[in-house]
Amino acid sequence: MDNIQHLSSPFSNVESVRASGHHMEAVIERAHHGGGWLLSGIICINILILGCALVSGSAFNSVAITAVHRQIFLIILLLLTMLWMLFYTVDTSRRDQAVLFKDSHARPVWLAAGLLLFGILSLLMDIFKIATYVGYLHCDSAVKVAFPVVQAVFLFVQTYFLWVHAKDCVQLHTNFTRCGLTLTLSTNLVVWMAAVTEESIHQTEIPELNVNVSHKMYRASYSEKKCQCSHSACDTFKEAFYYLYPFNIEYSLFASAMAYIMWKNVGRLVEDPKHHSVKLSPKDVCLGPAMGILLVVGGLVTFILYEVDILKEDENNRNKALLIHFITNIVIVSLMCLSTVIGCIVYRLDHREHVSEKNPSRSLDVGLLVGASMGQFIISYFTIVAVVATGARGYLNTLNLSWAVLTVLQLGLQNYFIIEGLNREPFHVMQEAALHTNAHAFQEHTEMSAVVECNKSSYSLTSSLDKPSWKRRVLKEVCAFLLFANIILWIMPAFGARPQFDHPIEIKFYKFTMWAAIVNIGLPFGIFYRMHSVASLFEVYLMS
Repeated sequence: MDNIQHLSSPFSNVESVRASGHHMEAVIERAHHGGGWLLSGIICINILILGCALVSGSAFNSVAITAVHRQIFLIILLLLTMLWMLFYTVDTSRRDQAVLFKDSHARPVWLAAGLLLFGILSLLMDIFKIATYVGYLHCDSAVKVAFPVVQAVFLFVQTYFLWVHAKDCVQLHTNFTRCGLTLTLSTNLVVWMAAVTEESIHQTEIPELNVNVSHKMYRASYSEKKCQCSHSACDTFKEAFYYLYPFNIEYSLFASAMAYIMWKNVGRLVEDPKHHSVKLSPKDVCLGPAMGILLVVGGLVTFILYEVDILKEDENNRNKALLIHFITNIVIVSLMCLSTVIGCIVYRLDHREHVSEKNPSRSLDVGLLVGASMGQFIISYFTIVAVVATGARGYLNTLNLSWAVLTVLQLGLQNYFIIEGLNREPFHVMQEAALHTNAHAFQEHTEMSAVVECNKSSYSLTSSLDKPSWKRRVLKEVCAFLLFANIILWIMPAFGARPQFDHPIEIKFYKFTMWAAIVNIGLPFGIFYRMHSVASLFEVYLMS
């Protein structure tokens, strides 16, 4: 009780609340408000704006603000964040009453596994970076080596911190904890912005407009003319760590999401719900995963062909690569639309109740899903306007238009399907509620007929946990198929597919500068949307 008084003392008196007859939740609700929220929000906004300015400045002005200045700023942020994490870990371990409550929804299995996987691959990227920039120490800044070293240590500290403390609902030093968590959140977002910018610069370079060249984006050449590497493996390491950038980008976003949930849970008093063991039974779901795996394999084959042919100078080969890529994406999004419609129809036949309890993790999932999809929506709608306005002549323009229209439809349907699934009561909760009702019926009716009926009903409900109904099976098949489909739609743009620049219709219509800004801002959100959809679909699959 002393902890609760400490939480609410700046804003209300616990005894007066108790005297007035209010439930303890009145005190709990007050613990969420105060100067700490405002101060932590101000810190987050200022760091993000300053980081955005420095990242943008280093991308477009290599003289006044260079990559070295950006990396010095990031090193300072990483060190400050690590110091706070270490303080938090030591302080909470020494105080028995620091964390009395935990949010069981705050660190789902998919989020923890994704954080660990992407963290390992990000660490590998930092190792390759260190090996690369060591070869330039004789003629370049040592900061370029120091930054990946600090970031590698940061990966260790943060992954451990989030793995152990992601579920904490802190009750002591709430204002300081909120500020530390917003520092963690903004640091990860600035690292994400820097990684996205660097990867975009690598993928693109502004064409020389004063000569007679087509308005398209060439793949960037990152070879140094003035500073030569001192060992022969530099080019290999460069290629390797650029291919690992997508994993580092996703790691920063996963960590940001977990830090935000911890921030929302500061001072929150929650009951620890009953844990339900969820069994993954592949024998009940086969069609969706099988079709999804075939889609991933086919998409990988066409993606490799696209990457090989698009770099050739021959226009016929480039057009062939674009043709295959457009058709592949049209087939994928068309099948996704069809399966999502089937899932939505099953929802209409499903009588599960909607979840009413407040859940910061679920609210964040829905917000990120809708917000991230805006990036792909923007690109698709700008493509539709450009192709329609120019008359959509030629088969490539027609395929491009079809892909954009189907993508808009698919995004809308998938968002509805996932949000509806996340807000439904899990099937096992409904079944256990029915079993509980039958148990009461068994106590009230002692006649043999009632006993027989109760046993039959209990047996049928228990067996239904092992043998799902047709509605559950259909939903699981749809979730599994959409999960694999989103994986291949994440792989292709994340690892270099840029048909938006290889097909010149939008660049001719909007001009290069405007179209490059649209794609380089919208595409990272679209890539994150696909990965976040995979995680959300896995959650819906477990709830079905």
